[in-house]
Amino acid sequence: MNIRCTQANHQNQQIMGFCINRICPDLRPYCNFCLPCHSKHLNMLTSLELLYGWIQQRILIIQDVEKSVQECKFSLDNLLNQFLPYLHLNIQQLQELGLSELDILIKSLCQMEDCEESLFIQLQQQIEQIQSIIKETLQIIKSFSYLKQNEILLSPLDITIQEQPKHECVLNPNQNQFTFELMQQNSIKQKEWCRVIAFNKDNLIVAVGCHKNIKIFSHIQGQLKPIQSLSEHANSVLTLSFMKNSNNLVSGSLDNLIIIWQINEYNQWDCKQKLNGQSGSVFCLLLSNDDDLIISSGDNSIKFWTKQKQWSCSQTITQHTKSVYSLNLNQTQNKLISCSADSLILVIVQRTLDKKWDVLQKIKADQYGYRLCFINDNIFTFQPYCKEFMHVYEMDCNSQQYRKTKEIIVNCGSKDDCQFQQQYIDSKGILVNKNGNNIILLRKLENDGFIVEQSIEFQKYNIFGQVSNDGEYLITWDEISKEIQIRQYKE
Repeated sequence: MNIRCTQANHQNQQIMGFCINRICPDLRPYCNFCLPCHSKHLNMLTSLELLYGWIQQRILIIQDVEKSVQECKFSLDNLLNQFLPYLHLNIQQLQELGLSELDILIKSLCQMEDCEESLFIQLQQQIEQIQSIIKETLQIIKSFSYLKQNEILLSPLDITIQEQPKHECVLNPNQNQFTFELMQQNSIKQKEWCRVIAFNKDNLIVAVGCHKNIKIFSHIQGQLKPIQSLSEHANSVLTLSFMKNSNNLVSGSLDNLIIIWQINEYNQWDCKQKLNGQSGSVFCLLLSNDDDLIISSGDNSIKFWTKQKQWSCSQTITQHTKSVYSLNLNQTQNKLISCSADSLILVIVQRTLDKKWDVLQKIKADQYGYRLCFINDNIFTFQPYCKEFMHVYEMDCNSQQYRKTKEIIVNCGSKDDCQFQQQYIDSKGILVNKNGNNIILLRKLENDGFIVEQSIEFQKYNIFGQVSNDGEYLITWDEISKEIQIRQYKE
């Protein structure tokens, strides 16, 4: 360790170690000449080799404190969620509650009053003390000349960013409700499994993957009429996406193939090109707004396809170790998120000059999930597999890294399927989320929170579908009804 002591009259001696006794007036690195100052606490001196472990232990203590605070907040939010329905009741509504419910309510609130007198005041004092210590510590850290504000000690490309502690979002289901109501008369019997449904850009055409075939329908005000059936795939069609500037269609299948379907002068779709680059089933396809990029996933890779005369793979990212289930682009089309069976969420950004893509951040989730979705450039949502919470991630303005900030209570089940992607309808502020045997429709609030407006429960988890781009229609197929069902937005 080639560090020299800066104390006067210490003859520029080499530093031997560090004092870690917080009450020592000479709390600093020490040399041989410094030792007499530490004679009463030699057990609180450490070498550089052991200092790293000591630093790690102290950081873990801070993380444990933060976790305890978050658990406390989680409990308080759950409690508040129970009391909120009573907040705006008038006298008549209170009378309608009944004696038993009123009795429980009063006793519960009295118990909270006892907590306020015995615990909350102490808690407030402790919070103020902690804030004072943290403020003093931050001021000391900022005064260190060798700590630069923008210095990066660890590259986010080389480490897995750990998921941040969770926050509970309190729900309020009583404002501006909407529902999607079933148009039973417009349902179509379909015995073959339909694992994917897609609308074109103006919602006038619907493509449905019916086993290994693709059925094309015209769509007018919730009514579907068959136009054509496409038969080039050798196994079940798992993903479909229309191009934005034409009605050309891209499909992916269990047969590992991606097929480009081009509409001809007779308004019929022809197989234009087959792409065989995925080593496994194609679970997800994304198309850019300019129709000059296709992004696909299925195995542990994410492939980027560009077109000159023909479509070809221009880049592959292989930082997932298991199947990639979902992909989503942000509004400005320069950032991509992915989730996989390996429990990783990747944040991938596009370079400005050469348009190549780089992994910017890896987020390790507690549980893998099948679906995620950008809400805007700074927020995305993620649904862990069959969990009772949907996670909200927000970008930290300082670190430019995403961290989990909210958990939204949603209905769940014991099993799920990966084909129904999350979808955000910006014009209506609606997020469509599937979890188990439930399709959950949430509204985004102005404060970037979410409320569950409707949860449609099916008998089994094999449900597939999509909402139209204008948010007016929800089309689904499920294993029990074996029907293509249309639901209309009502507010």
